[in-house]
Amino acid sequence: MKYLHGDKEFDHARRVYSDITQLIASPENPTPLVRLNRINRSRDFVIYLKLERYNPFGSIKDRIASEMLKSLDVDGRKVVEPSSGNTGIALTCVANALGIPIEIAVPKGIPEEKKVMLKFLGARLWEADDALCPLFPTEGARGLVNALVNSPATKASYISPNQYENELNVQAHYRTTGPEIWQQTQGKITHFFAGFGTCGTITGVGRFLKAQNPAIKVIGVEPSSPNHRLPGMKRITGLADEFIPKILDRSVIDGTVEVSDQDAYRTAIDLARKDGIPVGPTTGAILWAALRLAQQERGLAVVISPDDAFKYTSFYKDILETEAKESAARECDLCDLVCPLSKIKATELIDSLDAGETVKIILGNTESLKSVAQELKARGIKPGFTQEGENRFILTVTR
Repeated sequence: MKYLHGDKEFDHARRVYSDITQLIASPENPTPLVRLNRINRSRDFVIYLKLERYNPFGSIKDRIASEMLKSLDVDGRKVVEPSSGNTGIALTCVANALGIPIEIAVPKGIPEEKKVMLKFLGARLWEADDALCPLFPTEGARGLVNALVNSPATKASYISPNQYENELNVQAHYRTTGPEIWQQTQGKITHFFAGFGTCGTITGVGRFLKAQNPAIKVIGVEPSSPNHRLPGMKRITGLADEFIPKILDRSVIDGTVEVSDQDAYRTAIDLARKDGIPVGPTTGAILWAALRLAQQERGLAVVISPDDAFKYTSFYKDILETEAKESAARECDLCDLVCPLSKIKATELIDSLDAGETVKIILGNTESLKSVAQELKARGIKPGFTQEGENRFILTVTR
């Protein structure tokens, strides 16, 4: 089917387009929805990932960049916007296609890959010495942009789309992401998971889905600490209203889940290794929340996956190096044993360790886990703990 966009014609069926912005996802050209088969062990809570990496510039921010920029009255000014990377990349690509000069302000702490990409695209890059997600709109990258667009010396030269307050951020998702999910699940969706960032995604999609079926649960995901390493995410809990993005509509949120950096990165890595889907750490955080709920509820969930893993390889490198050191530890699989034999074997193994030596003890039932954990506590040893599935518990013990 052919569509008209202004005076330009494009054809999704033949994949023929007049310009790159026509590839941005829409209900007629949705990003894929992919079921998770191995990382999700629940048969009663089906989880699908909405893979936004399939937008032409690689992330969910492509949707809002086009809408915001095309509606902006640039009038000879330079566009400037704060970003942790994805919005900046998307805006720069659209600006290049439209012939608009653009500058992007980023926190120094974002992945180097994103900085290189922005420079590759030709954007002038401002680096602010701040956290990935500063508290105050007047500090860091946001503060820098606010100064450029408001200072008497520069305000005539700059204009900002301001994704934190621009209602088009919400409308882009209300008009596209929400309808896509509803159509792709044939209205069977029961849970929707998205991260808090600028809050355009969760507000726009949440409003649309609630309008179709008020019983759908919309779950927001945030970092467990303000000082996190999850680019694009924001911790909302505890913030004064003046610091929360103005476009957030709290009325559509049914619950909030906090996720640690460790759980987010571990889940992203597990997803790649179990289902073959390489995603960024923010996806890992959102998916972790969905997997936790899968142990308690029934339904069909859609998890937003904002982008892919390739912009975060430098961040993943640190995690993988730690993993390599841990994998060198001894491992003892006691899954086939029950108490008291599992406790006896685990105790013998712990007693055999040299000072500083590490062992992974794998247990197959909660009774064994409780018994061994009590023994370790009595000895003043605090183990690391991970769980793989319902009946596989891993204690990492260092003597």
